[in-house]
Amino acid sequence: MRPDNPRAFADQWCAAWNAHDVEAVLAHFADDVVFTSPVAAQLLEGSDGSLRGKEALRAYWTEGLRLIPDLRFEVVGVYAGLDTVVIHYRNQKGGLVNEVLHFRDGLVREGHGTYLAAGSDDNLAGATR
Repeated sequence: MRPDNPRAFADQWCAAWNAHDVEAVLAHFADDVVFTSPVAAQLLEGSDGSLRGKEALRAYWTEGLRLIPDLRFEVVGVYAGLDTVVIHYRNQKGGLVNEVLHFRDGLVREGHGTYLAAGSDDNLAGATR
């Protein structure tokens, strides 16, 4: 199941990112999490953008914060499903991003960073994570 209060979860997630506290973000993720992101494919040489396990996610996010020291997020909206939370946010460049998080037993088991497609009218997306 997803968190009882998806908005509170999103606010905690955002605060942890804005504090650049990777461990606080990772506290919500299962050890065997699978996370995909087109930015991971760009940042991690030889990657197809799929990260498996908390250690791989830690390494990716730590490198992302090193490369983007001014990283900052603002939650725009939060969407809830049965076992899913989608956090719609704006990054430090003004880009709109969605984080799609699937939960089981209170932890994120699968996540996906999604960005506006090239050619979208409001394509403000810039690589952030």
